[in-house]
Amino acid sequence: MPLDGFSPEFARARPLRVALFSGNYNYTLDGANKTLNRLVGHLERNEGCRVRVYSPTSSTPAFAPTGDLVSVPSIAIPTRPDYRLALGLPAAIRRDVEAFAPDVVHLSAPDLLGMEAMKLARRMGAPTVASVHTLFDRYLEYYALGCFREAVRRRLQRYYGEADYVLAPTQAIADELQAGGLGGGVRIWARGVDGDLFNPQRRDLDWRRAHGFADGQPVVTFLGRLVMEKGLAVFADTIRRVEAAAGPVCVMVIGDGPARSWFEDALPHAVFTGLLSGEALACALASSDIMFNPSATEAFGNVNLEAMASGLAMVCADVPATREVVGPSGRLCDPRDSGAYAAALRRLIDDPLERARLGRAARARSADFRWPEILASVAEVYREAVRHAHRAPARQAVMAG
Repeated sequence: MPLDGFSPEFARARPLRVALFSGNYNYTLDGANKTLNRLVGHLERNEGCRVRVYSPTSSTPAFAPTGDLVSVPSIAIPTRPDYRLALGLPAAIRRDVEAFAPDVVHLSAPDLLGMEAMKLARRMGAPTVASVHTLFDRYLEYYALGCFREAVRRRLQRYYGEADYVLAPTQAIADELQAGGLGGGVRIWARGVDGDLFNPQRRDLDWRRAHGFADGQPVVTFLGRLVMEKGLAVFADTIRRVEAAAGPVCVMVIGDGPARSWFEDALPHAVFTGLLSGEALACALASSDIMFNPSATEAFGNVNLEAMASGLAMVCADVPATREVVGPSGRLCDPRDSGAYAAALRRLIDDPLERARLGRAARARSADFRWPEILASVAEVYREAVRHAHRAPARQAVMAG
């Protein structure tokens, strides 16, 4: 049922219903959809919510979805066939949403599906919560479309301005949204890490040896989707600079994506593990030594937290989101300065005591990001949104009287 007539007593009598709209819930693995699946699991297991997810799907999903997933019509994006674009909100999907009667609508992507879902929520009288997962405007320069960045940024600002609440992954992004005119509806939804899974104790010398790494060789690792906007060119250039000055570097690349062949050509001596998850990923990370993440497009950087919890020394791009997460526990460099990255890597490769010190600092810092509290904060925003939506008609009636 719509929110007309919604009351606190009714809210207590039945589970909170959440309609979640996503541009990619499980067909391709990335940090955003891993977070959304984790959120849905928490909402259903720990918060007593009913969640219905609307997203493009494929016949070969990357992993099984958490919760109730409704497939939305979509097409592959021509320049990025690994991702799909929803074709709006057809009548059958609208009817499904109306029958589900959500108390709150969560929009996780500013695409056509999210925009149409925003309009539907308004017609139904359901409050909307939009979450920021990707800095789309910053991707454009990697595809020779930088001239559109300001226009895209303005469109995103308008989109998020229409939501009742916006969940920003870091304070830096929250400040940017508020500076653009969003008021008190901005909340922080950080990300967490499983410190039991990602743990330095998972380091495995046999695993290292099997991949060709000698016991005393520091391993520099890249973790993430293999797409150019993750800083692959800067990573490769930095490694070449280090090797030109000090000899071969042990490099491990964890992940997959459309730029993998380019990256393999750029790093012919690196070990490419492909996509890893769960204990296999935790073992690979803990068996490494230095995490090098030159990405300047991170909205949060889940991969940084996983490496930090694994006790790796961090070398990352000095951008607001990464600065907020990694902070003084790592070495931050100008994202365009391969020379600065190379100097930071060389010092850590040559100095095992400094590597160990930064690894301990990173592990300690990661303990501040706990999933249970972070996910519970989203449920609290939902409840706040519903309370305010219920009170608004009452206030309007009093003013009219």
